[in-house]
Amino acid sequence: MAEGDLARVPTVGVEEEFLLTDPGTGAPAPENARVAAAARAAGIDLQLELTRCQVETRTGVHSRIDDLLAELRATRRRVAECAAAHDARLLAVAVPPTVPDGYPVTDTPRYQRIANTFGMLAHEQGLCGCHVHVAVPDRVRAVQVSNHVRPWLPVLLALTANSAVYRGSETGYASWRSILWRRWPSAGPPPYFASLADFDATVSMMFASGSILDKKMVYWDVRPSESFPTVEIRVSDIPATAAESALLAALIRGIVTMGLRSIARGEPAPSVSGEVLRAAYWNAAHTGLDGHLLHPIHGGVVPHCELLGDLLRRIEPALRDCGDDAFVTTAIAGLRERGNGARRQLRAIRTRHEVTDVVAELEHATLEGC
Repeated sequence: MAEGDLARVPTVGVEEEFLLTDPGTGAPAPENARVAAAARAAGIDLQLELTRCQVETRTGVHSRIDDLLAELRATRRRVAECAAAHDARLLAVAVPPTVPDGYPVTDTPRYQRIANTFGMLAHEQGLCGCHVHVAVPDRVRAVQVSNHVRPWLPVLLALTANSAVYRGSETGYASWRSILWRRWPSAGPPPYFASLADFDATVSMMFASGSILDKKMVYWDVRPSESFPTVEIRVSDIPATAAESALLAALIRGIVTMGLRSIARGEPAPSVSGEVLRAAYWNAAHTGLDGHLLHPIHGGVVPHCELLGDLLRRIEPALRDCGDDAFVTTAIAGLRERGNGARRQLRAIRTRHEVTDVVAELEHATLEGC
């Protein structure tokens, strides 16, 4: 891709949530304040999450996926070093694989208010996801693009599933995080919104009802960002490797780019019902890469690889124009060969039936390539 072409593709950024764990047991370690302070002293903007066992990183804004991947890898390595300095390990995993002693809530006024309002939902959180931001011209088109992204959320969830082991046992799901996360009243697949006014009215209703305390608690898996001029896609588990996070970002940018082009041509997004999308979500969370998924647009149950292939064909022009096509092809081939986080976890626990093997595999994956 020529330098002049970079200005014509949407920029992208990524937020990754990580679990801090005890180096000996692998259990969640409530050390986010100390690790974040060390990271900030090292020039890293590390964010505190709802529980004291979690931290969040944020990349800069990128046009090239290769540059994004380089930053993801460098940041994982540097934050892992900060964690190690405070007797903790950084783990890219969506739920704790070991038995936790609990999830103490981070001591900030907002998080304490959430905990007091939502009770055990907050105290049993400990869930780590990955959020991808893609630049859009305005909030009107952010809502319109959300409608175009909705049908493809399940295939992205299946691709990045990384929570097959929880509390020392197989969950029976590739993404147990997805199942737990949707207990929140504002989480999961968003409705199909007719307009920005429709979106804003729904958010106002949720605020009035008490199901959210502020606009940051709009946890839908696609939403206009409250902080940046972007559409934010939040469906994914935290991927096991930085390369998988970069792959997710490239695929999402492709979907958003094609959505923007459809909007410019006046083409409506597929109107997938909430019931169909919820069924497709459950299917994706249950089987991940290794099973069949419900095709949310034309119905029918197809192998994950077939649904992913359909998505790739649809967004191929955008991948090519963004310069991401070669990276995506290579990254998907590598993912199929090595497996995503869920497949890695299941391989590890089925070898000796020891959760310590799962933790060791995830520790390796977290810094793979870093």
